[in-house]
Amino acid sequence: MKIGKSYSKGFALLACLVPLALQAAAPPKVGDKAPDFLLQTLDNQTIRLSDLMSKSRVVLIVLRGWPGYQCPICTRQVQDYIAEAESFAAVKARVVMVYPGPAGNLETHAKEFLQNMQWPKDYIYLTDPDYKMVTAYGLRWDAPNETAYPATFVLDPQGKVLSAKISHSHGDRTRASDILEELKRLPSG
Repeated sequence: MKIGKSYSKGFALLACLVPLALQAAAPPKVGDKAPDFLLQTLDNQTIRLSDLMSKSRVVLIVLRGWPGYQCPICTRQVQDYIAEAESFAAVKARVVMVYPGPAGNLETHAKEFLQNMQWPKDYIYLTDPDYKMVTAYGLRWDAPNETAYPATFVLDPQGKVLSAKISHSHGDRTRASDILEELKRLPSG
């Protein structure tokens, strides 16, 4: 059976698109291995998630970052976690926050976000220029004035997701007290 040129071009295009669709990242679920990533701190230190996880459990919080303004709900959530810094240290969990946004001026906006906050020395604050990490985690909120779906993951030292919560709205964030209670119930691994 002979196929015309237009059909064979269509099949070739379809053959290229199907693998792309299959590669679209889905957010990690409880029991999944968390995708590894490399991001930078505001003082240009490169941080690899797997290095942090090898030392302790990690509470990974994805903020909305820079959607064109500083998100007041993100600010409240971060202040809540800052207030519980000693409690997170007591349960041997490392808090890592990711601030995504377009690469241009992201560092400036990320620094502005931290103004007037007493950042705990054990917390890690990373920028995600051009949404590399949030895309790999299936969290890219690709709509006008949006960046990423706010999310919180608890990860064990082997990289397994012990807890996952993704908000598909601006609110409905995880509270520090809820994550602390969850950490106390989980094996200390």
